[in-house]
Amino acid sequence: MPQLDDTDLEILRLLVANARRPYSEIADKVGVSPPTVSDRIDRLEQLGVIRRFTLDIDRSTIDAGIQVLIDVDTEPGATETVAADLADQNVVEHVYATADGSVVAHATVPEDSVHDVLAESVAMDDVKSIDVRLLTEEEWTPEVSGTAFALNCAVCGDEVTSQGESARIDGELVTFCSATCREAYAEEEQLAAESI
Repeated sequence: MPQLDDTDLEILRLLVANARRPYSEIADKVGVSPPTVSDRIDRLEQLGVIRRFTLDIDRSTIDAGIQVLIDVDTEPGATETVAADLADQNVVEHVYATADGSVVAHATVPEDSVHDVLAESVAMDDVKSIDVRLLTEEEWTPEVSGTAFALNCAVCGDEVTSQGESARIDGELVTFCSATCREAYAEEEQLAAESI
């Protein structure tokens, strides 16, 4: 499995700043040809580093409504379900699930309808408490650093080098540092499936 080099990281930085930037402009800035940029971006997508290209929309400029931050403290085991339910709502822009069982969502909702949005999208049996805060300002400044994009083995956590392997399992790209770790992962999955 190829490692990410400085050129890959610079391409990622340029795409984070402007995902619509032409390949020719990226090529000029990183010192390679446009076809090389295209090939590298395709490879980054295949590796799962780039999952998709998206728009960052300021909903307040196109929708009537107010921007809110919704913090949902979920019942044990319900975090993923609540996060998925909120993410399915067209008024919700970003959803974050935390390790402590909370889900935080950024949404633009019509005034006085936050609770309607929640009632329509989330099973209240999955919720301990909800806190809704009005947002007055928003700024999005993503960064790309070299260590943030190191691929780690799904079994042992070591960095995946050129000796590594990857596999698409249940639609997810999973990386391994060696064939041994890939085999260990497959054995764990088999044991889990047999215990069900």
